Amino acid sequence: MGAAISDIFARAIIDSRGNPTVEVDCYVDGSLMGRAAVPSGASTGTHEAVELRDGGDRWMGKGVQEAVNNVNGPIREALIGMDPSNQREIDALLIDLDGSDNKGVLGANATLGASLSCLRAASHGDLWNHIGQDGQVTLPVPLMNILNGGAHAESNVDVQEFMVVPHGFEEFSDALRAGVEIYHALKSTLKQEGLLGGVGDEGGFAPNLPRNEEGLRLVKEAIERAGYSPGKQVSIALDVAAQEFFDGTNYHIDGAGISGAELGHIYSKWLDDYPIVSIEDPFGEDDWDS
Repeated sequence: MGAAISDIFARAIIDSRGNPTVEVDCYVDGSLMGRAAVPSGASTGTHEAVELRDGGDRWMGKGVQEAVNNVNGPIREALIGMDPSNQREIDALLIDLDGSDNKGVLGANATLGASLSCLRAASHGDLWNHIGQDGQVTLPVPLMNILNGGAHAESNVDVQEFMVVPHGFEEFSDALRAGVEIYHALKSTLKQEGLLGGVGDEGGFAPNLPRNEEGLRLVKEAIERAGYSPGKQVSIALDVAAQEFFDGTNYHIDGAGISGAELGHIYSKWLDDYPIVSIEDPFGEDDWDS
């Protein structure tokens, strides 16, 4: 008989934003083998899986005790005795146990925590090696969020994330160093221009800017200031999170309400003028025409 899950235990911990989230331990044959904490987004779409929050006064309504109880109750009972290496079976069971289209019964923060803890328990080491198995192994190119706006910052910038993509390096360590150097070059530029203020939810600078395009200018100049070639060594990626400034008809950006077609023209100009390689969520989540 193979290894078996002997216990599942969840608790509430504090995430990087200072809010409660769920952490789950998976025990295999009596020993702690896997632990996972569940992330949470500041801007989430209506079609995304639902995380359970308790509401009420405690933790400003953001408590996760109900999700914790769901892990320590029905999820624990269902998973005990299963082989942690059977990830497909574990996930199928969790989906069936919840029974909803959006994970809203048990909570995505409960089911994801349980699933990830079992995955870590089965990995016996690095997740990339366990998941990839015999596939070709390559190191990822990091996307580093260095300027924040939208739901990630208390500023007038509408675009949520301006990221640098250091793709022109053979070693991951060199790509990481480039991102860090560009981050500090951006800080120096912001300070020189009198724009240095606070930071956003994800650690990027959060200045007030006259236009969103100024963020692109500042990031491109920071790349050059750090000694790198925009577009050849380091490019730019955006997470616009346009749903956050879409009212169902118009997009409210740079102080004006514009159509999806007009917003598309803005993106086209940006693509012509800046080394942008990726734009995430450029339009509202149900604005398929745009």
